[in-house]
Amino acid sequence: MFVNFFHALKAQNVPVSLREYLSLLEALDKDVIENEVDQFYYLSRAALIKDERNLDKFDRVFSEVFSGLESLGENEIAEIPEEWLRSLTEKFLTDEEKAEIAALGGWEKIMEELKKRLEEQKERHEGGNKWIGTGGTSPFGADGFNPEGVRIGQDKGRHSKAVKVWDKREYKNLDDNVELGTRNIKMALRRLRRFARDGEANILDLDDTIKSTATAGYLDIKLIAERRNRVNVLIFFDIGGSMDPHVRLCEELFSAARSEFKNMEYFYFHNCLYEGVWKDNRRRHNEKMSTWDVLHKYPADYKVIFIGDASMSPYELTYEGGSVEHWNEEAGAQWLQRVTEIYENAIWLNPMGERYWEHTASCQIIKQIFTDRMFPLTLDGLDNAMRELSRT
Repeated sequence: MFVNFFHALKAQNVPVSLREYLSLLEALDKDVIENEVDQFYYLSRAALIKDERNLDKFDRVFSEVFSGLESLGENEIAEIPEEWLRSLTEKFLTDEEKAEIAALGGWEKIMEELKKRLEEQKERHEGGNKWIGTGGTSPFGADGFNPEGVRIGQDKGRHSKAVKVWDKREYKNLDDNVELGTRNIKMALRRLRRFARDGEANILDLDDTIKSTATAGYLDIKLIAERRNRVNVLIFFDIGGSMDPHVRLCEELFSAARSEFKNMEYFYFHNCLYEGVWKDNRRRHNEKMSTWDVLHKYPADYKVIFIGDASMSPYELTYEGGSVEHWNEEAGAQWLQRVTEIYENAIWLNPMGERYWEHTASCQIIKQIFTDRMFPLTLDGLDNAMRELSRT
């Protein structure tokens, strides 16, 4: 298995040497870790990876090679006993049953009721329609169904109906080295070009040199500055949750953009823009940057691109505290409105099929904020988006 792991890393162009592989085996032979997957993961990552840009590739290979192995470690989720939250059953309801399940009555009522039930409930519960547990129709818990609920202890969403998620989640950075399938994306991005010569004159201007030499009668070398793309681009990537199926497409876009735009900055957010953004998803909980600082740092002549499926609970856009991960003092729609007011050239690229937009309330709200400048993340959509950004 370890030999397969080594060859799988090499196959994914992760620069792993034989010496590093032997060091890992030596560490295992000396029992420097216990027999737990988590410990082996961190040991092998420390022994084999020298550049953090390869961490995401390493994670993918590790997941594939050691699929089926699970850590025995214990994790706490939202200070709710884990044994209450263990998923034992998956309940499927008919369309008629789902139609009969009504929301509790809005965001404030849901949060008030959750607090009350946390105070009253003293034991684990399965099924039913009231207590926090698994496989039921209660608005609180995991692996059940409710049109509006608080997801607790479930590893990922299934119906995209939750208005709050009580689990700490980890997201991967986008790999900007992905090249497969990016050629057409690069061609579309090239519409957003504005060349100019600036900086030090250090390139030979052959035509002017010949002309000047012929006129003066002696060699007269002429130099010019390098011709550069003067377009400044600021990109915000939605990461995690419902964006997971679109990671590959976003990586291709990220890779192409890094290649085409020399003056490009990027940040991550989850679902909607709030008061903080981040550059590294592994450190997003303790190394956030103020959104206000970002908006003040980059001038209004920047071209702003949001990439996200715009699919979330409408509360995240319209309510204070609507974020699924933290208490936000201001509604997400206010932050998006500020961006469109500061930057004249701002668009939203949506990887979700355009035919689904009209059925998603949050998508319609964001589309309105961006004054219909939402484009599908297809080659045609990208081409139209670049035309829009090139208008001024």
